Amino acid sequence: MINLKSQWLALLGGALLAATSAFAQDSGPLIDLLVKKGLINDQEGEELRADLARESSAAVVSTISGGKSTVGLSISGRVQVQYAGLGASIDGTSANPVSTEHFLLRRIYLGAKAEVGNGWSADVNYDFANNSFDRAFIEWKQSDPLVLDIGFRKAPIGLEEWDTSSGSLKAIERSPATRYFVESNNGRRLGAGSYRTGVFLGGTLDSGLFYNVAVTNPERDEFSSLSGNSDPGVQGAGTAANNNLSYWANAGYKGKFDGGTYKFGASVGDLPDQGGLTLGKGNNLTVYSVYGALGYGKLDLEGEYFDGKNQNGRASGTADANINAYWIQPAYLFTDKLEGVVRYSYVNSDGRGVNISDGTRSAPSGGTMNKMSEWYFGGNYLFRGNDVKFQLGYIHAESKDTVTGGIAKATADGVRSQMQVNF
Repeated sequence: MINLKSQWLALLGGALLAATSAFAQDSGPLIDLLVKKGLINDQEGEELRADLARESSAAVVSTISGGKSTVGLSISGRVQVQYAGLGASIDGTSANPVSTEHFLLRRIYLGAKAEVGNGWSADVNYDFANNSFDRAFIEWKQSDPLVLDIGFRKAPIGLEEWDTSSGSLKAIERSPATRYFVESNNGRRLGAGSYRTGVFLGGTLDSGLFYNVAVTNPERDEFSSLSGNSDPGVQGAGTAANNNLSYWANAGYKGKFDGGTYKFGASVGDLPDQGGLTLGKGNNLTVYSVYGALGYGKLDLEGEYFDGKNQNGRASGTADANINAYWIQPAYLFTDKLEGVVRYSYVNSDGRGVNISDGTRSAPSGGTMNKMSEWYFGGNYLFRGNDVKFQLGYIHAESKDTVTGGIAKATADGVRSQMQVNF
């Protein structure tokens, strides 16, 4: 886990970076004066500015980095502050669950990427709001079609999870369909995606074809240690429940046409011993997705379909659960600053069970049902694109039918908002 000393070093590094860059920028008036006095000409002035910029960058790298081969260093981060106001009701009950009315720090990312030459780099991003890693890997980039990552990052499954940064989500949170398939296994959700440690290979060809394959540990393991979490942590050793590797593949095509862009693809994940009700008992889990995205003018349309087979994964533990889910999301940019978003999502657990809180983040529990749907209606105000934006959305979620076939229903309604800054 990152300790207090590491946090101060990161802050000191950022301060040094800002100070050195400021020195290079302050030299501008002096160079202009030299040109004006005729001591140097315009071309010599431009060359001097470029030399100062290079020396400034080299000074920052040599000051902050302990590696002699480091040729570049960048700092990045993201701060997201949310408010969730969600209430739930369950038909036929005398008392409804306690509603959620709370501000929260959703993400506080601080990351660094170091370039060490010949295509080698190291990339680390940590989430202080969750005490967890977002990425930590060593990369070798031979070319755009061939990039090798070794370490910790998301598994290549799906459009909304793998291909869409949390900073560019139009509906604040990912859909219930995505969350049910990829979020950590809680006895209902599948845990078939998100963060993994392993080896990742991918790239994009000039033709527009792209691919990603990976071999990873089967378990999601983004936390720094066992402390305070049931997750095994990024340093966790294998056990009888997770010693078999998981395999992932994602491929598709993207391109442009007159006035627009498009992307479509498919992905698959094979997770031995990660199915059933108790992990590590010989029940396998396989998940698939197909997805597409279309941008035309001010209109953006995205959608994805998931399918999965969980051996002995029903609530009874004696039958396979053939689970499917999907989401579709149109968005329209009314002005350069104002964007409207609508999303519909649906989950059919096939007897495994789904709770409203499994799909709608921060929602109260609505009891274990068989199916779930969610409508999201929202607007985004882009102060500076995705770098500074405010999002506000209304959510209506519904779950119905018990896993044994009985009739039941629960609903959740409310608002979610988020303020974000990327740097």
